[in-house]
Amino acid sequence: MDTKFSVAIHILVMISESKKDLSSQDLANSVGTNSSYIRKVISLLKNANLIVSRQGKIGYQLTKKAIDITLLDIYYATQEIKKISLFQIHQNTNEHCPVGFHIEGLLTPIFNEMENKLEKELSEKNLAMIINNLYLQAKLIKK
Repeated sequence: MDTKFSVAIHILVMISESKKDLSSQDLANSVGTNSSYIRKVISLLKNANLIVSRQGKIGYQLTKKAIDITLLDIYYATQEIKKISLFQIHQNTNEHCPVGFHIEGLLTPIFNEMENKLEKELSEKNLAMIINNLYLQAKLIKK
């Protein structure tokens, strides 16, 4: 998996919590990447209707409350998918081999179960939880 998922969460937290309108360069400086990569991730977030921008103005806004944006929403947006499919089964197995003949049937239910559990976990966590944890962690570091 690439970093678009974590970068998108970073961007959304910044947009949610910043007191000023942020440009893609501001976001890139915080993420530690270039603004063209940020614009690519922003485009994915816009296409998923998680953020909006105003024509001709700097800055972005969340389209809904942070508590209503799940990590699954963000994952789907950044991976451009509708269903998690992390584990692929190799092709062209030897059908004359007992392992080759049965491996897909053995692995598919296991892989599906793990992907379904991940989907469930991501759907139960939201952007507000990340933001709350940010403030808790920042408070601990200040002490």
